[in-house]
Amino acid sequence: MCFSATASFAAGIALSTVGVITLKKSEATSQLMFAVIPLIFGLQQLTESVVWMALNNPEYAHLKTISVYTFIAFAQIIWPSWVPLSILLMEKRPLRKKILYFFSAIGLMVSIHLAYCLDVYPVDAYAKEHHIFYDLKYPVGPGSDGVGFYLLAIIFTPFLSSIKKMWVVGLVTLLSFVVAKIFFEHFLISVWCMFAAIISVVVWYMMPHLNEHYRLHKLKISF
Repeated sequence: MCFSATASFAAGIALSTVGVITLKKSEATSQLMFAVIPLIFGLQQLTESVVWMALNNPEYAHLKTISVYTFIAFAQIIWPSWVPLSILLMEKRPLRKKILYFFSAIGLMVSIHLAYCLDVYPVDAYAKEHHIFYDLKYPVGPGSDGVGFYLLAIIFTPFLSSIKKMWVVGLVTLLSFVVAKIFFEHFLISVWCMFAAIISVVVWYMMPHLNEHYRLHKLKISF
């Protein structure tokens, strides 16, 4: 998160708390991957608080590499696969499910590609203008197909779900990306993750709709 280690730590604790609440609200195992999203965002923000500490305090400098790589792993490896798969697991309509399988496969390929890049190419981070700049030397530019597929998996997938209000997740993610891209382009990874963490509130809001969707499907099967 932007601003400071304290802000990142506070956000991490708050999001983790929301994550525990959403997990308790889930009524089916198919909801667990989706319900745990706020908790993962919380862990990601806690990781960035360590990045801040490593950048600003020489005594924590030894934690820089592992915290930077862990944060990037959350942002670029976990999310492209996690988001579409979590939505796929809750989908009940056969046609939508087939389409979501396709987008989940795209997300998985993006995760594998970015995991390879993270392993092969140098990565660094710098504190600048109250933000963290993650310096990635990947052969992937802002207009590349790789970034396009990432956005496809993260942003477009929620719009394909038949679950009521799931489109809100896609809309919030899209708006957070646009704002971060326009106003904080040089700090896109850090700032977008901060804005995207708002999705945690949306996930909490979505749980009653998910439970209703699950109950209705269960009722149909019983008949």
